[in-house]
Amino acid sequence: MKKLKLFLYTVKGSCWIFMGFLLFLLLCALPVSGQNRQIHSFDDLYPFINESQKKEVYSPTGLFISSQKSVVLQFIPSLNFINDITDPLFKRNPSFLIESLKVIPTEKPVELLVIYNAMRNIRSLKGRTYHSFTRNETVPLFEDATRVESRKKNNPITDPPAALSMPDSETIYIRLKDINFGNTFYSADINRKGQGMLYSLSNFKNLSYLFFTVVKEDHFLIQFYIEPLTDGILIYSIAGADVSDFVASKVDMPSAVKKRVDVILDWIIDELHL
Repeated sequence: MKKLKLFLYTVKGSCWIFMGFLLFLLLCALPVSGQNRQIHSFDDLYPFINESQKKEVYSPTGLFISSQKSVVLQFIPSLNFINDITDPLFKRNPSFLIESLKVIPTEKPVELLVIYNAMRNIRSLKGRTYHSFTRNETVPLFEDATRVESRKKNNPITDPPAALSMPDSETIYIRLKDINFGNTFYSADINRKGQGMLYSLSNFKNLSYLFFTVVKEDHFLIQFYIEPLTDGILIYSIAGADVSDFVASKVDMPSAVKKRVDVILDWIIDELHL
């Protein structure tokens, strides 16, 4: 009888050891969360940027280049998924390119979730201003801003409360009442990429000025890649649009797009409340 009890205790103990081993293997197999990944420094992503350029990147203005489509991009970060950022723009055959690089300095790394929640507050884009050299005054670029239900249903909806976690991907639809182009409609595709977030803004309706179409549906795109760094928040952006020669002769589109990129960048910074 004693031998039987000893045998049963041994079997029971072995089962617990085996279950513990299985649990250990399961935990090891789980994906590593963003918080536990090694956070990049700026030099990790831009080993080719010299100290003078780096000072500009960390300045309030950042680095900015406007060029023809044939010019090679100059501020591409060292990422193994960079084609996911550049290819969607080049597929639109843009007539020009706007490229910018900026780091918002911070005392400590900022969680990606904080950035994601900041960029969900679409209604706070209303009233964002820029300096109009034509009018020689500061005027609102977006007279109104709101989410809308979908591409087909453009009824305004409120911004949701702050999220507790960030999804791998999400699409939202936006209406901006633009001072130049009137009511403009965009889809914003938000995707996790590496240790950052890709925020893709494209027009799902034509952009018009006065009585003619400036940019056809889905021919305008701004790509924002945003990643928390050890000492700041990296914002790399490229933008462009496919416009006709007639439009290019009448409207300074690179300048128009740069104004909108600048306003959106300022909006991101203000919404972070750093």
